[in-house]
Amino acid sequence: MYQELTGSELTRAMLNRGDKQIWCAVGDDSDEEAMSDQVNNDFTARIVSFDNGNFLCTAGMAWSFAVPIKIVPLTRDEVGL
Repeated sequence: MYQELTGSELTRAMLNRGDKQIWCAVGDDSDEEAMSDQVNNDFTARIVSFDNGNFLCTAGMAWSFAVPIKIVPLTRDEVGL
């Protein structure tokens, strides 16, 4: 049976597959806490590896939780120009 991967589990699976520099919402308490900080546009990082129980980002910081997010450029229509 298919089990859906979400949150930090999905990020680990993507890294194991060989994905590089995954944009994530990051935090130290839980996946939910990492995503709740997105309200203020805080705590996003490009995750490059998982080692010794921590996600490591391009800046060299370690995070306990990393939820993959999608960042896309806005269009003129989306911003009303």
